[in-house]
Amino acid sequence: MSKKAALLSDFHWLMDVLQFIDVGLVIIDRNYEVQLWNAFMQNHSAKEPDEILGKNLFQCFPELPEAWFKRKTESVFTLHNSAFTTWEQRPWLFRFPSYRPITSIADTMYQNTTMIPLKDTGGKVDHLCIIIYDVTEAAVNRLQNEAANAELKRLSRTDGLTGLLNRKAWESELLKELERCTRYNHASSLVMFDIDHFKSINDGHGHPAGDEVIRQTAAIAQKCIRTVDTAGRYGGEEFAIILPDTDADGALKLANRIRKTIENTAAVYEGTEISYTVSLGVCAYHKKLKDSTQWIDCADKGLYQAKENGRNKAFIHFPS
Repeated sequence: MSKKAALLSDFHWLMDVLQFIDVGLVIIDRNYEVQLWNAFMQNHSAKEPDEILGKNLFQCFPELPEAWFKRKTESVFTLHNSAFTTWEQRPWLFRFPSYRPITSIADTMYQNTTMIPLKDTGGKVDHLCIIIYDVTEAAVNRLQNEAANAELKRLSRTDGLTGLLNRKAWESELLKELERCTRYNHASSLVMFDIDHFKSINDGHGHPAGDEVIRQTAAIAQKCIRTVDTAGRYGGEEFAIILPDTDADGALKLANRIRKTIENTAAVYEGTEISYTVSLGVCAYHKKLKDSTQWIDCADKGLYQAKENGRNKAFIHFPS
């Protein structure tokens, strides 16, 4: 075989590799006209080479982020350096559907891209090659892991019955609030409350009905408070709310709003209405409070005072 024939054969093999390699290969010139469109790009875009070759890339794919893409490519043309983009920065360059069964939860192919300057024999860069890597499987696995970790974190902080913060997570928020109040001397209040005669509800209607009463109580409290407030299930039928930037009078108004709403809203379990009430205690932050336990104890004393005065009431207790 002659040297020329050998070169032609090598070139033919090289073109076969470029066409059928399992990555996308696109070559564009300075005018963003497509010079190479391999089989990967053809298969995933459903566009034949004769629809693409010699055509402007942005006319063929108007959804491409033109301004961003030109900033990337101009740096490659000018500096003769490669440029890279990962799916974390931009999930895809070409919006191709994902065909991988293992990652069927992804509708679109996640892509990493590399842009390589192509020099001519004179060292001039008038073309660049865009390499598209399908990283859908890795991206989805990572996103699923992140979502699972986020869900585990949420579950570790959430009471399963009510959706409020559990006691540990709520107490952690109370410590942060106490530190903030101590440092800046901001107003803040704590409300502790529980369901009156809850044992009678369980005994008379059953524990599932009691659970429904607890769920409804949590839902009403959540609707009554602001987004900056923090409600938690403290234990059993007892609840707690942190009210930042709220004095004792403001907290008492909120406590009575919760109390009256619950008094006028019967829980319904299996067609049976269950009327019930709550008693509440309020304690505003004071520099006399040494720690969060003392703050909780102070609000609890207000709660006990409400119980002793006939229940279905709210009382403020001041630190001594």
